[in-house]
Amino acid sequence: MNLELYKFFYHVAKAGTVSKASEVLYVTQPAVSRAIKQLEDELGCQLFFRTSKGVKLTQEGEVLLQNVEQAFNFLSSGERKISEIKGLQTGEVRIGASDTLCKYYLAPFLKLFKTYFPAIKVVVTCPNTPEIVRLIKAGEIDFGLVNMPLKDEMLEFKHIMNIQDCFIAGQKYKHLSGTKRHIREIADYPMLLLEKTSNTRIYIDEYFEKNSVTVTPDFEFPNIDLLIHFAKYDFGIACVMESFVGDILENSTLYKINVIEKIPPRSMSVAWLKDIPLTAAAKELIKYLEYNPPYEF
Repeated sequence: MNLELYKFFYHVAKAGTVSKASEVLYVTQPAVSRAIKQLEDELGCQLFFRTSKGVKLTQEGEVLLQNVEQAFNFLSSGERKISEIKGLQTGEVRIGASDTLCKYYLAPFLKLFKTYFPAIKVVVTCPNTPEIVRLIKAGEIDFGLVNMPLKDEMLEFKHIMNIQDCFIAGQKYKHLSGTKRHIREIADYPMLLLEKTSNTRIYIDEYFEKNSVTVTPDFEFPNIDLLIHFAKYDFGIACVMESFVGDILENSTLYKINVIEKIPPRSMSVAWLKDIPLTAAAKELIKYLEYNPPYEF
């Protein structure tokens, strides 16, 4: 099927003359006539007959025009929709982020983004990092916020912010917060950690191993909120992201425990599938995430 021939047919049918159609198409009249003749030969029927004022459609031509006109309307609609998406007048962004990053980092950015682009639909899912990677590869989300380090040849990464982990405890273990302690001493107390499947937990386990410390946590939780909650009620010492608990430490009965063997800083990045172009809306939202404004707007 030569779509260019149908384009010539459509414009001749709408204009009623070959000359007007040639002006719209920016081609010569003979080129238009040849295209119509070629289409008629391919379809095996006559599409136009000449009149004193130009051309008119045959019965076969009328039937063809109904379908071609509908097809061109669909194409025009598609072009308009693409233009609207590029102009961020419509569209959808699908994001993956952990519960922690969604609550303590992503939410204010989404508020700002939706203020400027209210027509863009934002869909957020909150699994852990390994599941976010799976969703990206499956094409179920456009991009994800992931805790580094993470290596995957299929993914593209963009650094967003640095993350510092720390240990916190409630009133029962407040005495540990006075001076710096060795991690071996801290590990003797009940420990509250994230679940083993999380990228953060993997990182912290590597930190313990590098310092020759074996830790069997008393509690494992799926998110940082539960770590904070149980630390507040004196169940043990929790390892959390200091970047997101500064206000909590200042305004509650939780205390930071400083260790001599400081946990190395890491980072949070945006990840998406290599060689797959991001939508205009996804690119714009990632720009917002790079700005790192205050957490409250």
